[in-house]
Amino acid sequence: MSTVKGTIADPVQRKIFKGELLIKNGKIDRISQLTDVPDQTILPGLIDSHIHIESSMLVPSEFARLAVRHGTVATVSDPHEIANVCGMEGVEYMIENGKKVPLKFYFGAPSCVPATRFETAGAELDVDDIKKLLRRTDIHFLAEMMNWPGVLYNDPIVMAKIDAAKKAGKPVDGHAPGLKGEKAAKYSSAGISTDHECFTKAEAIDKLNCGMLIAIREGSAAKNYNALIELLGEYPEKIMFCSDDKHPDDLLRGHMDEILKRTLSLGYDLFDILHALSVLPVQHYRLDVGLLQPGDPADFIIVDSPENMKVKETWIDGIPVFQNGAVKFPEIKARRINHFLTRRVTADDFRLMSDNVRQHIIVANDGELITGREMATLEIKNGEVLADPSRDILKIAVVNRYKNRPPALGFIRNFGIKQGAIASSVGHDSHNIIAVGSSNEQICAAINLIMENRGGISAVYGELKEILALPVGGIMSDLPGKEVAAGYERLSRLAEKLGSKLQAPYMLISFMALLVIPSLKMSDKGLFDAEKFEFVEQ
Repeated sequence: MSTVKGTIADPVQRKIFKGELLIKNGKIDRISQLTDVPDQTILPGLIDSHIHIESSMLVPSEFARLAVRHGTVATVSDPHEIANVCGMEGVEYMIENGKKVPLKFYFGAPSCVPATRFETAGAELDVDDIKKLLRRTDIHFLAEMMNWPGVLYNDPIVMAKIDAAKKAGKPVDGHAPGLKGEKAAKYSSAGISTDHECFTKAEAIDKLNCGMLIAIREGSAAKNYNALIELLGEYPEKIMFCSDDKHPDDLLRGHMDEILKRTLSLGYDLFDILHALSVLPVQHYRLDVGLLQPGDPADFIIVDSPENMKVKETWIDGIPVFQNGAVKFPEIKARRINHFLTRRVTADDFRLMSDNVRQHIIVANDGELITGREMATLEIKNGEVLADPSRDILKIAVVNRYKNRPPALGFIRNFGIKQGAIASSVGHDSHNIIAVGSSNEQICAAINLIMENRGGISAVYGELKEILALPVGGIMSDLPGKEVAAGYERLSRLAEKLGSKLQAPYMLISFMALLVIPSLKMSDKGLFDAEKFEFVEQ
C-alpha cells in the first residue's frame, strides 16, 4: 500500500482539489481531500491515440523507456509497418516485446497488408488472418482502414474485415485523407469510427458531422495541429490527440506532454485537453487505463504544474515506472526478425532511359505527407534523363527488397541535396528501400549500405558513408533508445550537410512511397498517382 499527495486534476468529475491517493494492489483504493499537500499536480496518464511504434525506429520495450519519461502510460498502436514486412510473425513480435515492460500497448489488427496492390510487400494478411487476430484478447481494434476506395465501392474483402471487427465488438479506425461530403458519410456509415488524416478543419467537420471522432495529429513529419486545434474548443467531446509517427530524436525530447503544454498555453480548458489525451481514448477503445477514480488502475503522472509539464513521476498499475529522473524498469535485449532478401545494386541500375524530355516531378512538402506535382524539362544524355540538382530536381529511386527487380525511378523536388544521397528502408507502407540523390553513383552507394546492414537509414557524401542500422525487420533498431536517437540526429545533420533544409528528411523520404496519400508518389513498381489510384506513364 502506498499514498501520493498533491493537487489532483480529476478528468471525469472535471474538478481540481488538494488530496491524497491511497494505492492498494495496483489500483486506487481511496481518494481523500486534504488541506495541505506538496506543490505538485497529479494528472491522469497520457495516451497516444494512434501511433505506429515502428516509426520511432525502436522496439516497443525501448519506446516505452523514452515515452514514460514524458508521462505516456498507454498507446493505441497499429503494428501495420512490421506486418507489411513480416506478416503475422511481426504482429506477434510487437505484442510479445511490448508485454515485457509496464507501458500499456494496445495493438490493433492491421487492416491493409499489403497496403495496396500497387506495391510489393513482404507479407499479406487475409480475411481469415484478421478474424484470427480479432478473436484475441490482446488485439483491441481493427487498425486504420486505408483502402477507402474499397469501402466506398464495397470491396468484398475490405467489407469482410470491417464486418469481422463489428462481430468481435471492436472499433474500426479510419484513414481517409481529403474525404468529405457524401464520400465521408459513406465511409463512416460502414462502421468506421475515427480519422487521424484530416488536413483541413472543413474536412474534419464533415467527418465529425458524420459521427466520427477526430484524432488531431502532430508527429515528426505530419503536423496537422495548427490546422485543427480549434476543433477542441468547438467539439471537445469528439477530439483526441495522436502522433501517428514519432522519430527517436523527437521522442527523446517529448511526446503527448508537449501537446498538453502547448494546448494549455493557447488558452484551452485543461479538462477538455485531458478528455482528449486520456478520457476519450479510454472510453472509445475500452482501455484498462485508470482515470484517477476509485477502483481504477493506478495510472497517473505527477508534474510540477500543467503549465510547465515537467514530469516528475509516472505511475502504471500502482508502481512508479519513472521517478527521480530515472526509468525504473530494465532494458530488454530484443531479438531480431527480418525479411531482407535482395542483392546489391550497381550505378547502371539507376539510369532512367527515355526520349521524353518532359518529366513528372514529385513535389515534396516539408512537414506534410501530401505531395504536389509538376512537369519539368530535363536534359537527356546518351538516352538517359538526367537529374538537375541546380534546380533542386533530384532522382528518386525505390528498390524492391523482397525480390530482385529493377529499381523504380523518377524525379523529386524540395529535398535540396546539392551533392550526395540519402536512403532508407523505412518506406511506408511496404518498406522497400527508397533513396533521393544527386547522382546514380551516390544513390547506389547509399542503397548498398542499407543492403549490407539488412536495413537502416544512410547518407553518402562523396567518400563519406554513414548508416544507422535497423536490423529488426529493416525498420527498427535493437539498441537503447538514446543511442538510436543520437544516430538518427547524426544522420539528419549529415543530410543538412548535403544541402537539405527539411525539418525531418528521413521521415519525409519514408512517406514518398506512401501510396494512399495524395498526390504523386513512388512505388517499387513505378510512379503512382494516389488520387486516381493508377500508375503514371513516364
